[in-house]
Amino acid sequence: MAQTPRYRFAPSPTGYFHVGGARTALYNWILALQTSGVFVLRIEDTDDSRNNPQWTQGIIDALAWLGIDGSDSHFEGPYFQSANAALHVAAAEKLFAQGKAYYCDLTTEDIQKRAKESGKQSERQGYDGYSRDRGLGPGPGHVLRFRVPQGKTVVKDQVRGEVEFDNSTIEDFVLLRSNGSPVFLIANVVDDINQGITHVVRAEEHLPNAPKQQMIWDALGSTPPSWAHVPVLVNEQRKKLSKRRDKVAVEQYREEGILADAMKNYLMTLGWAPTGDTEIVPFQKIVDEFALGSVNHSPAFFDIVKMQSFNAEYIRAMTVDEFIAACEVWLTGERAPWKQADYDAKVFAEIAPLVQTRVQLLQDVPSMVDFLFCEMPAIDEASYVKAFSADWAGPTLLAIREGFKNCEWKADSLKAVVEKIGEENSLKLGKLQAPLRVAVTGRSVGPPLFEPIELLGRDATIKRIDAVLAKKVS
Repeated sequence: MAQTPRYRFAPSPTGYFHVGGARTALYNWILALQTSGVFVLRIEDTDDSRNNPQWTQGIIDALAWLGIDGSDSHFEGPYFQSANAALHVAAAEKLFAQGKAYYCDLTTEDIQKRAKESGKQSERQGYDGYSRDRGLGPGPGHVLRFRVPQGKTVVKDQVRGEVEFDNSTIEDFVLLRSNGSPVFLIANVVDDINQGITHVVRAEEHLPNAPKQQMIWDALGSTPPSWAHVPVLVNEQRKKLSKRRDKVAVEQYREEGILADAMKNYLMTLGWAPTGDTEIVPFQKIVDEFALGSVNHSPAFFDIVKMQSFNAEYIRAMTVDEFIAACEVWLTGERAPWKQADYDAKVFAEIAPLVQTRVQLLQDVPSMVDFLFCEMPAIDEASYVKAFSADWAGPTLLAIREGFKNCEWKADSLKAVVEKIGEENSLKLGKLQAPLRVAVTGRSVGPPLFEPIELLGRDATIKRIDAVLAKKVS
């Protein structure tokens, strides 16, 4: 009977959830869905100096936002690596007992001194194997090193093909630190073995660890997993995305109003693409078509502008009711820029279709409608100066005010008033709207103008025009 494929995603909780990690998680999740397999979430929390429960919960929440959580039978976890420390140590000690590992008392300074005195670097990287046959046992300051065998190690990678490593270039790497604690390499392998992991899909930066981990799998008498190392994400300078330099947190994009479906779709186009003439496709199409063998080897550019464009398409594809519901947290929660008593859900529902076609991020919605829920808008000074720089701006806005006093208060009638004044002054509608928009909304950009003016009402509109005309005069 065939073994159930088991994929794992094993992030470290040392910061916000990286978009590169999110893409790797999606790769593993989709493969689990395709194969009726299992997605195992394992939190690698053994670095006490950097771990934070906040980051752990952030990972869990971000994955759930992307649709990867325990509500699906394909999901398993979260497990915590720190709970398995005794198993990691026991495995390392087993390797020592079998002669596949040995203790070494050299410090970093000792290793550097030996290399300098020899006049050349050892064939192996860094450490030269000095303690291999000294017969040391555990003790203060002693590390346990893996005895790298002679020959070559071939990593069969589903993305990169067969990658060959000459073992002579790999130092006898550490399994247990001098304080007895296990390092990442042994902990990672032991957890994978104990959790029955059959496939390891991760970023290419981990490829140098693959031969070492494969050696440990073999030494422990287990069959190594199927490997796949996917390309990293880079910024516009083609440098690897960095938490210190780049905007990489999934949580931040979610807070800005990127939709989960848009994020999933966009991330899955980085290094891979669905068939057809568009990259914006239903998630099920991605699940149906994704294949590791089709993943590009080259680093993928994480283009924020393009992701926002994806998001705009997803926003426009919503029903109006879905859009209104998605906006609610920005309109009625702590993020809302107005007093809740001033907000009118019915008014927003009227203008929502106009806003929906003009935003890329949900966080931009309040700034497009805030003028409807305040006594007077805050005038953007740069917009004001530009709109009223021409001599005709003040007089024509005054004429519009007079026309608004008695016309039917409907969007079409309001537009007709402005068009007539434009014809009389040889001004196009778009140009003539600029001072009116600044007066009514405080800004030079926003949704179509006349529907919001209808919602605002005659008295409030005229009051705002008077205020900005007074500002002009002063």
